Amino acid sequence: METAAETTEAVQAVIVAIDGPSGTGKSSTSKAVAAQLGLSYLDTGAQYRAITWWMVNNGIDIEDPSAIASAAGKPEIVSGTDPAAPTIVVDGTDVAQPIRTPEVTSKVSAVSAVPEVRTRITELQRAIAAAAPGGIVVEGRDIGTTVLPDADLKIFLTASPEARAARRSSEMKSADVQATREALIKRDTADSSRKTSPLAKAGDAVEVDTTELTLQQVIECVVTLVEEKRAAK
Repeated sequence: METAAETTEAVQAVIVAIDGPSGTGKSSTSKAVAAQLGLSYLDTGAQYRAITWWMVNNGIDIEDPSAIASAAGKPEIVSGTDPAAPTIVVDGTDVAQPIRTPEVTSKVSAVSAVPEVRTRITELQRAIAAAAPGGIVVEGRDIGTTVLPDADLKIFLTASPEARAARRSSEMKSADVQATREALIKRDTADSSRKTSPLAKAGDAVEVDTTELTLQQVIECVVTLVEEKRAAK
C-alpha cells in the first residue's frame, strides 16, 4: 500500500513542455506555473543564449558554422531549476544579465542553428529533465517536438506580432515597438526555417493564443491543463 508521500510524489511526477515564439508570455507563464505546482523549471533559451555569449566572448566567428561547431563542447553550462530564482552559469560565471544584451540576442539564432550546438544543449536539457524530482516545466522552441517528445503535456503559446512586440518592448523598456516587431518576425523566420529542430508546434500540443489574455489568465489556463493531466495519470 502506498504511503501519502509516495502518492503525492506519483501525482507530482509530470513533465510539461511549453513552446512558442518570443513575446507570448512563455517565460513568465512557465516560471509561475512551476512555482505554483511545486515543479522544477528550465529556460532552454537561456542555455542557447549562454553558449552564444561564450562564443562571442571567446572570439568565435559567429558567421562560421564550422567554427561554432568545433567550439560547441567547450563551455560548461549549469542551469539552476528553482522557478523562484532560476540561474545560468558558464564556466563558473553568472551570466543571467550578460546573455540578455542586444548583441547576444542578435546572434543567438545563428549559433543555435548549428547542429552540433543543438545536440550538445539538447543532451543537457534531457539530463536536467530526467533528474528533476517530481517533474519539471521546460520552456523553449523545440521542446515538444525534439527535446522531450514524450512529455506528459505539451503546450504551444502564440500571440499576434503586435501583442508580442508591445510586451517585449515593455520588458526591454524600448519605445520602438515597430523595430521590436520586425526583430521578432526576423527571429521567428530564422527559428522556424532552420534545418535542425525548427520552431514548430507538436502535433499533440495544446495551442493557447495569449493575444487577448492577461498573464494571470494564461497562467490559470496552463495550471488547469497540468492539473487535468496529473489527475488522469
